[in-house]
Amino acid sequence: MTKFLKMKIRIVVFLLFLNSIYSNTQAQKSNEISVSFYPLFKNSVIDFNQPAFYQIGINDSIQFDLLRFYISGIQLLNDGKVMWEEQKSFHLIDANENLLSILIQPPLNISYTEIKFNLGIDSITNVSGAMGGDLDPTKGMYWTWQNGYINFKLEGKCSLCMTRNNEFQFHIGGYQFPFSSIQTINLLAEPQKNIYVDIDLRKLIELNDLVNENNIVAPSKEAVLFSNQIASVFSNRKK
Repeated sequence: MTKFLKMKIRIVVFLLFLNSIYSNTQAQKSNEISVSFYPLFKNSVIDFNQPAFYQIGINDSIQFDLLRFYISGIQLLNDGKVMWEEQKSFHLIDANENLLSILIQPPLNISYTEIKFNLGIDSITNVSGAMGGDLDPTKGMYWTWQNGYINFKLEGKCSLCMTRNNEFQFHIGGYQFPFSSIQTINLLAEPQKNIYVDIDLRKLIELNDLVNENNIVAPSKEAVLFSNQIASVFSNRKK
């Protein structure tokens, strides 16, 4: 075999190798999928930029003024098996700023039936101290190095609350035992399709006694209970 032929064979093999790498890279190209959240009251989307009173019961009403929460640790699963996991997965959802959607970029060639995410920030991130981006303390979602991040914040007014201006405040957080309030949520998902999530605030209010419990602003057993109730009002958007 001549040197020229050997060289030609090596070039062909090398080109085939490069082509296989390129093919694998193309197969792993990501696809942008939107995950959108809809805060609801009686099946109507709440506009936090135009606060309105909603009737509860016969003679009482409620108004929602602020809603913020963290979504983290996003995974896509198939029969319980993790098919993809977002890196550096921390997203602040802020209804007052109309920041109600996030984009994820899973590969095109994976199959999945569920999306799994945390409502809140994990303990490792909390003990790392305040960070930047959506975790920046200027976002108004960080207490102190002792208590860490606020996972979920809901504020408003309700005629049931015997407080100043009938205000209620729920700042739910805590990462240390026994007051860890991070919650895990699993919802249905279809490959390459956007995901729409309802948050039923009417149900959340009905699960709580606003007359006696209208101010939770520190890690506590009440915050843990409330965080469980929050997780229960997340669901796939009804078509």
